[in-house]
Parts: sequence; structure tokens; C-alpha cells
Amino acid sequence: MNQNKLLLGSHVGYKQKNYLIDSVNETLSYDGNCFMVFSGPPQNFVRKPIDNQMVKEAQKLMQQKNPMLLNNIVVHAPYLINLASPKKETRELGLNQLIVEINRTAALGSKLLVLHPGSCLKTDRDVAINNLASNLNIAFEKTQNDVIVCVETMAGKGSEIGINFKEIAKIIEGIKNKNRIGVCLDTCHMFDAGIEINNPDTTLNEFAKYLNVSFVKVIHLNDSKNEFGSHKDRHDNIGLGKIGFEILVKWAHCEKLKNIPKILETPYYKEKPIYKAEIASLNLKQKVDYEQ
Repeated sequence: MNQNKLLLGSHVGYKQKNYLIDSVNETLSYDGNCFMVFSGPPQNFVRKPIDNQMVKEAQKLMQQKNPMLLNNIVVHAPYLINLASPKKETRELGLNQLIVEINRTAALGSKLLVLHPGSCLKTDRDVAINNLASNLNIAFEKTQNDVIVCVETMAGKGSEIGINFKEIAKIIEGIKNKNRIGVCLDTCHMFDAGIEINNPDTTLNEFAKYLNVSFVKVIHLNDSKNEFGSHKDRHDNIGLGKIGFEILVKWAHCEKLKNIPKILETPYYKEKPIYKAEIASLNLKQKVDYEQ
């Protein structure tokens, strides 16, 4: 059984033909205690029906190998959903797909669905935030489960919304059922957006000025290829980017976040996944030897 103490894992594949079973096996190979998947291609809305029997087999595998995984599956919604758009047809298309994704998340045995808040394009940011909140309310009314949609903090690329804690709080303020809404803090996105993350306790204290920290449900733990406040959004491997290992290991070991799944979305290194080494390094508080 996995002996790592941290609730730490990575993005893993979800592919034909074994789907969630392969996701679990990949996670186990990295010594992860949690994991994140897209339930289909992230760049489109094409989805294969979920095989309930295969999900049961995956759950049996988790129970046998690492029971922590059972309650720490995170699903990520496709990037194309933009409920903040000024275009009605774009919002309607995204809403229909979000409802699908919420139900698929529940079918996979997860309660956490990460969603990019979208872009305002040429409309007012407050109007875009209201569009997002209104459509999330509809999605929650039309789904009969307890899946929590976790709005992700964004880097501020283009016309993205949700780039600071004030905007995240405005989104959540518009949600009627607060039990169905949460936040995903992405270290790379916050750093690139110009949010100070040198000390997670200090960052969470700043967050608490706008929202209760209990709304934080997922952490994306990534280094950044770009400088602080660059608004670029390019992930780097742990310790190789501008954030650095010392800061990211603080986030991994932050006591206030110990029960929150922390997901690595770092790039492959020399065309191979490096998640096992990164997870081990964060657990041991020792920098990764990427040339080993």
C-alpha cells in the first residue's frame, strides 16, 4: 500500500479501452494518493458512455491498493466550456456540456469537477461573471447529485476572468447553492496572475479576506516557465521554473491544505512523465534529480 502521507497525485490518462482502471494503475505507478482525469478529450465535447462495471472494477482496485484514492478523484471539465461568454449560443452549448460533465463526474465516483471560469471577450468583466454564475445555478438545478464545481484561478491570459480572489469571490457570491461550488487554486496561474504565493499561509490569509478557506477543494501544484505577473500560463516541472522547489514544497506540506488533493499538471521531461520523481521529491522535501 502507498505509504506517502501527502495527498498528492497528478493528471493521468483516461483512454480506451480500460478507462478508469488504467487511470488508477497509472496513479499507483507514480505512488499518488489522488489523481485527476478528463472524462474525454479536453479540446472537444466528444464523450464515450461510462462503463459502470469498469468503474466498479476500478473502485475495487483502489480499495485493494490504496483506499485514499476512492475519495480523491478529481475530474477536469473540457477547456471549450465558456459560460462567461457574451455569445448566448456559446453559453448554451457550454451549459449543456457542463451538465453532461457533472453527471459523468458523479458516475466516475468523484465529487470534484474543476472548471475554467471562461473569458469575457469584449464584454464587461462583471457581466461575464454574472453570466457564469447564472449558468452554474442552472447546471446545479438540473443535476441531482452532490458534485462540486471548482472554479479554477486563472493566469489572466487574454480576457480570462477569475484572475484574482476578488473575482473568484464575485462568482461564488452569485451561486445559490453554496454546497455545490468550490475553488481550485493553481500555483502557476496565481504566480503568473501576480498573486503572492511565497508562503501558502499568507496566501490563504489573503484569500480569507474574500472567501472562507473551506471553499478551496483542489490544488493544482505547478511550477511556472514565466516571470511573476506575466499572465502567460505555461507550466514547468517542480523546481525547474520561476516559482521554485522551496515554495512548492511549502504548498505540498501546508497543514491547512492537508486534506485537499494536490494535483501535478507538470510537463513531460525528455518526452516522459516525471510524476513519480516529483511526488517522491515533494514527500521527502528533496529536489528532483531530473538527470538521474
